[in-house]
Parts: sequence; structure tokens; C-alpha cells
Amino acid sequence: MHLYELPLLFVLVGLVFYVVLAGADFGAGIWQLLAGRGERGALIREHAHKSISPVWEANHVWLIFVLTVTWTAYPTVFASIASTLSIPLFIAAIGIILRGAAYALRSGTASAREQSSIDTVFAISSILTPFALGTMVGAIAARRVPVGNAAGHLFSSWTGPTSILIGVLALATSAYLAAVFLAADAARVGERDLQASFRTRALVAGITAGAIALAGLVVLHADVHPLYQRLLHGDALAALIVSILAGAVTLELVRRQRFETARYSAALAVAAVVAGWALAQNPVLLPGLTVREAAAPHDTLVVVIVAVLGGAVILFPSLALLFRLVLRGQLDHGEMLAAPTPAPALGTLLSASAPGLLARAAGACLLAGFGFLTLAEAGWAHAIGVVALFGFMVCGFLADVPSQLAPFDRN
Repeated sequence: MHLYELPLLFVLVGLVFYVVLAGADFGAGIWQLLAGRGERGALIREHAHKSISPVWEANHVWLIFVLTVTWTAYPTVFASIASTLSIPLFIAAIGIILRGAAYALRSGTASAREQSSIDTVFAISSILTPFALGTMVGAIAARRVPVGNAAGHLFSSWTGPTSILIGVLALATSAYLAAVFLAADAARVGERDLQASFRTRALVAGITAGAIALAGLVVLHADVHPLYQRLLHGDALAALIVSILAGAVTLELVRRQRFETARYSAALAVAAVVAGWALAQNPVLLPGLTVREAAAPHDTLVVVIVAVLGGAVILFPSLALLFRLVLRGQLDHGEMLAAPTPAPALGTLLSASAPGLLARAAGACLLAGFGFLTLAEAGWAHAIGVVALFGFMVCGFLADVPSQLAPFDRN
């Protein structure tokens, strides 16, 4: 892998996290809209709200990450996309803002009618945002975003068959992920009726999403035949096969009510779809513009890589702590659920056997990474520098996590 490709890998990883985590958030809003009336509908809406309220804001970190890295590492691509696709980007932004406002206002509602209005706004914005973002992905995949400032048509660029297909698929996938995650949360808190309800929703949404994806191949064949051919050959085909298998495994896990494992297989299925699209697009980002041609200068790429890996040392322990508390039920409203005593983490064992070793190793890897990436010109030296920076991220993560989680392990 070349240095100019590494930020793109970071962008794809961030995109996978956003599609999986924020997708589940959006899907929860979809199920709130489809919950129906009466006491049962109110229970479904309340469960969806409580399940995603601790994490929804953190999940949008990944969208900011994707936009920032793309803007810095591939400025021409970012400018072309943001200008040509300004309308769906604006719609997505409005949806995100309305979702945030709905969360802020919901706790201050004084009546059931006010809460219903807030929930409706939240649900509608949960549909607008993933659909708009999906149409943007479809426009890029269909090569309808030319290079240049607003060089593409403001409407037809994102309203073609492929864009609409991926927008609808984004909605179905979000609903599917949310149903799996909400079923797991219902099982964790012992809500058997809600667990059964979301289990059924997960099965229906999963089959629907799979059917849309398969039908989408017909759309791609007619609308973007070159992309269709690349999807069915080589590594892209392998990624699609992984996605199909992971999706089938997820449905079986949901059927057997093994929801915790289904979370991860569902995430794998979505990640494989993103990987398949990226492999089919490679090495072209926009029509006539390759990854190498779009990349920023060498020094900028080095700074981006170092900043991302350094930020990961802070971000991943924080998110690990957040999701660990959520999955243990320690952020639930009301009573705190007792958590089992976990096995010692690898970082804990290493820190206990050699105090400060991981921190010193992280510092050494950081210095080596800077040196090999900035002072050397050879490709092999850059490869060593990248590996050293990854070592910095891993060592820093293992050194920091035990101290962050220790107070909660004693609860």
C-alpha cells in the first residue's frame, strides 16, 4: 500500500463505523415512526429512545472524521463532491440538526402531544439523513460527480436510478441494524415482549434489505454497467460473498435469539458491502481522477496519518469505555445492573508485569514513525513508518485503557 492510499483506508474504516453505528441510530428513528399507536407503540418508542440516547451523539464523530480526512487528504475530491452534491448534503445536515434538537427538546416536553410531535420530527429526520447520504454514495458510484467546482448537475447527479437505489438500501439497512441492536438491548434488560417484537422486525428488515441489494444488481447492470462488472470479479466479488454469508448468518442468529453475536455479524455484512464498493471503484475516485492524482502533497499526508493515529489513542479508549458501559447496562435509567467481574485485559496483564513498558513502547513507535515517514524517501522506509505508527496506536491504547476502566471494574 502506498502512502497516498492510507488516508483513504482511514476514510473507509470511518465510513464503516458510521454506517453501522449511526445507521442503527437512524433505524431506531424509523421504528419509532412505524411503532403504531397505543401503549405498545409507546413502549417501542421509549425503548428505542433509551437504547440510543447514550451513544447517538458519539456516533456522529465518524461522519466528522470522514469529512475531515477527505477534505485534508483529497481536497479536490472533497470540493467536487461537496459542490455538486450540495443539495443532498444540505438535506442530510438538516436531518442531523433536527435529530439533535429533538433529543434536546424531548426531555422538556410537558404533554404526550408535545412528545409525539418531537418524536415525529425525530423519526422523519431519521429517514431524510440516511436516504440523502445514500444518494450521495450512489452518485459517486455512478460516476455522476465530475471533477471541478459544481461541475455536475445539482439535481440529476443524485436522483438517478443508482442513487435512489442506494438511498433506499441505506434506509432498509438502517432499519435492519437497529432492529438487531434493539432486540439485543431488550434481551439484556429482560423485556421479553419487546425482544420478540424487534426480533420479528429484524428478520423482516433483513430479508427486505437483502432483496433490495440483489434487485439492485439489475439496476447497476442497466445504469452503471462498468461498476456492475467490477463488482462481480476479483476482490470485490469476494467482499460481496462475505456480505451475503454474514447477512445469512445474522438472520439465523436472530432467529435463534443470539442477539449479541448477531450485532457483530450484521456489522460485518455492512462492512463487506462498503469494502466491495471500494474495491470496485479502485483506483478511480471520480471520473478521470485516481487516488494518486487526488492525494495531497507528501507532507500533508504524513501529518494527516500521524494526526489520525494519534487521535485514535484518545478516541478508541473513550468509545470503548462508552460502549462497555452501555452494553453492561451501567448507563440505563433507573437501577444499575450488576456486571460480572471481567477477565483481566491484555493491557492490564502487561502493565502489571512491566510498569510503564507500554507507554515507553508507544513513545518509541511514535518517534520511529515520524522519522521513517518524514526523513526517508524510500518506499520500504515509509512502510516501516506506517507500521511504527500503528504500533504507537496499539501500545498507547493498551497502556491507557486499563486505567480508564479500572474505576468501573470495581463497581
